Amino acid sequence: MRLPKQVRMVEVGPRDGLQNEARSVPAATKIGLIERLAEAGMPAVEAGSFVSPKWIPQMADTAEVLAGLKRKPGVAYPVLVPNLKGFDAARAAGVDEIAIFGAASEKFSQRNINCSIAESLERFAPVAAAAKQHGIRMRGYVSCVVDCPYEGPIAPEAVAEVAAKLLAMGCYEISLGDTIGTGTAARIQAMIETAAAHMPVERLAVHFHDTYGQALANILASLEKGVATVDSSVAGLGGCPYAKGASGNVASEDVLYMLSGLGIATGVDMAKLAAAGQFISGALGREPASKVARALAAKAA
Repeated sequence: MRLPKQVRMVEVGPRDGLQNEARSVPAATKIGLIERLAEAGMPAVEAGSFVSPKWIPQMADTAEVLAGLKRKPGVAYPVLVPNLKGFDAARAAGVDEIAIFGAASEKFSQRNINCSIAESLERFAPVAAAAKQHGIRMRGYVSCVVDCPYEGPIAPEAVAEVAAKLLAMGCYEISLGDTIGTGTAARIQAMIETAAAHMPVERLAVHFHDTYGQALANILASLEKGVATVDSSVAGLGGCPYAKGASGNVASEDVLYMLSGLGIATGVDMAKLAAAGQFISGALGREPASKVARALAAKAA
């Protein structure tokens, strides 16, 4: 089994994880979480998003969070922007990296952002141009890379087409998201192989949800195909909005434990990462969803 010697972990908890929380999380708590994750060695920590507060009220204080953040040198703090208005707000907040979010499913695109895939790419074009003009790095996301909650199975070719267009637009990396967590190792590998036929596999990342308990297996399957960047969420923050009661993002602690066991370097400190997870879980009034975090807590007790 040939695996990468090093994997870059991208922490999505403060944005993708918290955005669906019904209870408002104070900016100070978000700042505390982001700073703890950076201190744990995470090379990239999603810090928020500049979207309409009407749609995602939890992210309404992103500018405040960025203003209060003590940024650690060498750590990226990307924010999600849906359009040029969001980009302007992000730039005013002093960001050096943004993310744009597309989909491989027409029905998901229509229901999620009220436009077709082609129209979404047209919206991103001026954002990409502005990012290039101002020297701001841009990452791309493609959701529903395996299945769509409205459309069913998604053809790998559809994923590759959207990913290639985002890459051509100026994204330095494309994160492939199994939005509803239904993927299995064989399907994931087939999807990655198809995408890698259109672009270097080094430009691909994976973003898996653990709805069916397959996220770690799918990450391992992705590593076997040459992917070396993995998105994850501390304490397993973020449920799956399309499967009631299901788990969402794969937990960073669980991913790190697996990578460490494989001898893969990440630069992330498990004790500090688990402490960050305990911090935000305490603020939310619940236990971490991470199995590793729970095991470590039980061992310490």
